[in-house]
Amino acid sequence: MFKIFCFSLLLGSMLCTACKKELSLDEPGALVPKTVDQDASLPSIQVAGTQLHAETFGNPNDPIIIVLHGGPGSDYRYLLNCKAFADEGYFVVFYDQRGSGLSKRHDKNTYKINIMENDLDAVVHYYRKSPTQKVFLLGHSWGGMLATAYINAHPEKINGAILGEPGGFVWQDVLDYVGRSQDFSITSETLNNTTYLDQFITGRGHDHDVLDYKFTLWAAADEAKDSPVGNEGLLPFWRNGAVVNRTMFELADKEGFDWVSNLKNFNTKILLVYSANNKAYGEGHAKKVSSVYPNVQLLKIDDAGHDMLSFPKGWQNFYPTGLQYFNNLK
Repeated sequence: MFKIFCFSLLLGSMLCTACKKELSLDEPGALVPKTVDQDASLPSIQVAGTQLHAETFGNPNDPIIIVLHGGPGSDYRYLLNCKAFADEGYFVVFYDQRGSGLSKRHDKNTYKINIMENDLDAVVHYYRKSPTQKVFLLGHSWGGMLATAYINAHPEKINGAILGEPGGFVWQDVLDYVGRSQDFSITSETLNNTTYLDQFITGRGHDHDVLDYKFTLWAAADEAKDSPVGNEGLLPFWRNGAVVNRTMFELADKEGFDWVSNLKNFNTKILLVYSANNKAYGEGHAKKVSSVYPNVQLLKIDDAGHDMLSFPKGWQNFYPTGLQYFNNLK
């Protein structure tokens, strides 16, 4: 028994050393894909003092739909179904938000609560060809919150918006929803895998590759079988932004936010979409968060969870109504 114990210690030490040597590489791309400032072949734009991974579909002179991904810190890959709107006469813009996806990383102390809103304003101005070209927003989860923050600040610049299960537009509503959506078992396989890995891979605030790699495993908890958000499986993605995610939540918890004060001046109908399988959201939360808009239409998506825009059944149940909404405002 003593020999077996000693061998186990030796094997564990060897594995630990091997893991550290393999996973502590400083070479970009060793753990996660390179960002746009590391790989010049990736499509990108320079706006607001940063470099964003961005891609467009359709005619640049058509009405614009800007797609806003969740997170903070996710990327737009899981929302690429939305490029279908380009076949219906829309110019569809995708971009990974600051510090997210394949966009450039920044130090934690550079982030402010309204920085994503300012970046979105820069994206609008970058792609808009004339003052008469209509601009629509399609935001999912955190992206729906960002869309509302922007509409609250610039109601005159947006001609309509679709919001997919935004957590909330005041901080307390977000806390309530996050508390319910992350209510899964502490013994779940996803969390066990993450905490096991944490023994071998550590990262400080500037070690973006390591932190992004670890955050990807934590984010996968939303797709675990015991998660209440009801997703069908793992979402396609490139890379998550750990630093921006944590920093934005810390800032919101410290400073709070209120993105509803000016929404009374936005009389255009909003389409708020929620899913049938997300037990943490439901019609009650949908009505609560959407009540701050003067004119809102609720749409329940059957056979789908929180990421209803990504999987076949959810997308097929959403797309006809989403297209009709934009066409009515076009």
